[in-house]
Amino acid sequence: MVILGAGGRDFHNFNVLYRDASAATVVAFTAAQIPGISGRRYPPALAGPRYPEGIPIEDEAELEVLCRRERVTQVVFAYSDVSHAEVMHL
Repeated sequence: MVILGAGGRDFHNFNVLYRDASAATVVAFTAAQIPGISGRRYPPALAGPRYPEGIPIEDEAELEVLCRRERVTQVVFAYSDVSHAEVMHL
């Protein structure tokens, strides 16, 4: 699973819904709104014991490549400030 989001909503959703959920594995978050965050990792201390290396933060522009490379079958949309039209163009 990849979580798309911004403003911490993506991290919040991960911590509340997926961090300890054995049925879901998050392979990456995406970055689009915060300059310089792609290429970093969500820290292991926050990601929990299932993610000892943390979780990579990838450039959202590379979502299609990321999904192919990681064989992602589920993408969670965790933005709160995006219009319907923008969502339909992702």
